Formats: sequence, structure tokens, C-alpha cells
Amino acid sequence: MSDQTLQTRSAPVATPATAGRFGRLMQRSEASRGYALLAPSLIFLGVVILVPFGILLVMSFWTASGFGFDTNFTTANYQKFFERPIYTALLNRSLFISGMVTVFTVLLCYPMAYYVAFHVHRHKMLWIVLMTLPFWTSYLLRVFAWKVVLGYEGVINSALMNMGLIEAPLEFLLYSQQAVIITLAHAWAAFAILPLYVSLEKIDKSLLEAATDLGDGPVRRFFRITLPLSLPGVISASLLIFIPTTGDYITPALLGGPDGAMIGNLIQKQFGPINNWPMGAALSIILMLCIATISLVFILLTLFVRKRVS
Repeated sequence: MSDQTLQTRSAPVATPATAGRFGRLMQRSEASRGYALLAPSLIFLGVVILVPFGILLVMSFWTASGFGFDTNFTTANYQKFFERPIYTALLNRSLFISGMVTVFTVLLCYPMAYYVAFHVHRHKMLWIVLMTLPFWTSYLLRVFAWKVVLGYEGVINSALMNMGLIEAPLEFLLYSQQAVIITLAHAWAAFAILPLYVSLEKIDKSLLEAATDLGDGPVRRFFRITLPLSLPGVISASLLIFIPTTGDYITPALLGGPDGAMIGNLIQKQFGPINNWPMGAALSIILMLCIATISLVFILLTLFVRKRVS
């Protein structure tokens, strides 16, 4: 008998023994196979996220000493945050502006996603590309474009003055919280349209037809079926907007002025001109904890409301 025949006959017997418990688990559970495929990506993301977070966490308990660091453990940076009202004021303003941006963006993008999902039957991909086409340009270019639109001699003020509606430029349009909210809502709209469209597109249209047959009108049908089933998309869009805009510092620096400055501007200055990296690390950790807490509460409340509505 040849060696190849012996290897062929012995393979079925050797495979379960060598696979062991891990192999049997992979064969029984589809979820385990999925996690195994995702393992390399999850490990990579975990390293690139957890390692910088760990460095920031350790550094936040240091203090700046000239051009170096005093590595003795201390909570002085966190104490300074709670002792100085300017820090808490900037954090509260950042959360408020980010919350307003999230609300306005979702409210503006939901009708567009709804229209494409339910009323466009041909060339849907073309519609999606057209909706996201303005966001193919650079983020900085869009910020500067809004600076031109909202400026003292910008498009809005010039048009209103030419029509005789105002005598002097409206000063609140630029270098204010309103300018930051408008610009951020436009800049992050594409990140809201796509998850909203996906969640609306997955809704079974037969449910809407059944509700209509049972006597539900458009409004009642929307609040009983469409909105609850699209809440995963609403949650995803809200988190995709709220989390990054809270720490944004480019738009407030260019359009916010003193009244529109956010916590991100302070963190950038700590790591830049001020050269106080431990304080910047402490501010970053506090900001991340606030965002994580608010996001968790938001998700739990949304799931609770969805359960009650269902």
C-alpha cells in the first residue's frame, strides 16, 4: 500500500483530534466563524485605538515641567479642570453645539433618505451619488465656502442689503455658534444620509401596505412602522455626527470666534502653543468619557422608546 493511500485513509481520523475544541466550536457556530474572520481587523483596530488611549490615560496623570514631563502620579490636571469654570463651560458648549448639529442634520437628511428609499424606483444609486457629490470636496474648502457665504460682505448679507431688507451686515451670521452649527451640519450631512437610507430601504413594504389596509393614514403609518423600524439608522447617523463634531476644532477656529470656541480648540492649544501635553491628555480623557456616557444613554433611551412604540 502506497504512502499516499495511508495518508488519505488516516486524514478523517486525524482531523478532529488536531482541531480540538476550537475546531468543533468553529464547525458548530456560525457566529464563531464570523468572529474568526473579523479577528485580524479587530486586533488591528484594538491596537491602534487602545494603545494611544492608554498613552493618553497615563500621560493625563503627569504634569508639564519645562519642555519635559514630571512622571510622578498626580490628579492635578483633573482637579484643575473642575476648579476652572472656563473648562467646564467649553465642554458644555461643545456638547450643546454637537447636540444641535446632530438634531438638525438628522432632521434635514431624513426626508431626503426617505424620498430616495420609498419614492425613487429607478437609478437609486445615481440619486445617492448626487446627494453626496458636494461632499467630495475638501472639508476645509467647504468651511471656507461657508465663511464666504456668512461673511459680513458675503452672499447672504450682500443679497439682503441689495434688496433693501437690512441697512448693515448681520453680525451674528459669522463668528458665532450659529455659524459653527450650520457649517458642521452641512459638513457631516453625508454621514447621516447613508445610514438613514440603508435603514429605510430595508423596511418591508408589505408592512406599510398592511397598515394602509387596516385604516392607518400616512402620519400614523409613519410613526407606528416607518420610524420605529428606521431607528437603527437614526442611532447610527446620530452617533456618527455627535462623536466627531464634539471634538472638532477646525470649524470653531475659522467660523466660531470667541463665542463659538469649543473644547477641541482648547485641547489643540494644549498640545500646540501651550505645550502642556498632560493637561491636553486629561481634557481628552474627560471629553471621551462624556461622549461615551451620553452615547450610551442615548442608545438605551432610543431602544426603550422603540420597544414601547413597537
